[in-house]
Amino acid sequence: MNQSSSFERITLIVLDSLGAGEMPDAAAWGDAGSDTLGHICASRAVRLPNLQRWGVGNIRPLADVPPVENPRAVYGRCALRSNGKDTTTGHWEMAGIVLEEAFPTYPQGFPADILARFVAETGVPGVLGNVPASGTEIIKELGAEHVRTGRPIVYTSADSVFQIAAHEEIIPVARLYEICETARNILRGEHEVGRVIARPFIGQPGSFTRTENRHDYAVPPPRENLLPMLSEGGLDVVAVGKIASIYDSMGVTEDLPGKNNNQSIDQTIHALRADTRGLIFSNLVDFNVIG
Repeated sequence: MNQSSSFERITLIVLDSLGAGEMPDAAAWGDAGSDTLGHICASRAVRLPNLQRWGVGNIRPLADVPPVENPRAVYGRCALRSNGKDTTTGHWEMAGIVLEEAFPTYPQGFPADILARFVAETGVPGVLGNVPASGTEIIKELGAEHVRTGRPIVYTSADSVFQIAAHEEIIPVARLYEICETARNILRGEHEVGRVIARPFIGQPGSFTRTENRHDYAVPPPRENLLPMLSEGGLDVVAVGKIASIYDSMGVTEDLPGKNNNQSIDQTIHALRADTRGLIFSNLVDFNVIG
């Protein structure tokens, strides 16, 4: 907590998907052996002087990041209590929501009846993909066919997501957002995924790149969580990056967009310099590069 004579604040910064070892149930989610931070440190030379001083190397052994004798921060490692493993589940638990039932996932792709409704209600000329995939790899594989046919690329991941990739010159961003909103309305009940995500891209075959016009459509969280408790108590809840979309803006008093890590850090610094009182909640999205 940062304190001055006029306000108190807590700043919570999430390094999205930068895990430090597998959880006990990792195998049940196809994540056995997961250890993003450990694998990065083992595969190349890494310098993390600030995090090292705070004690990141004291949490567990990391190559090139040894523990320090007197860390500047309190450190530790935690695991989810919720039944789930995706962005929504993890962020909701940070706000006090423990899920007993996981959001549905689709390792074999989405059911035919869901895709039939999606095509009928959006008016698209069919879909491509419908598989779990890396977002960067699937546009390499199917991007040219999408440009030729106009069919959006639908894919998922190990997380509970329905992702729609489209070239901005074939399906303009505003139209892609409309398609995602329709998909969000379709995916209710037993098929209520945690998020529907718009994934626009640009470029030519062989050099497609995703743009920063991503947009998430999340399930609204239960009302009983930290964010509305703070805002209803007269405190500020400043959301940086994709935080507002994860909580469907519930309880958020100020939404500061950040489409990459640099923007989100700049927005976090901006929020720290403002005379706010309450919570600054930031998400650094660039660690999550394959969804």
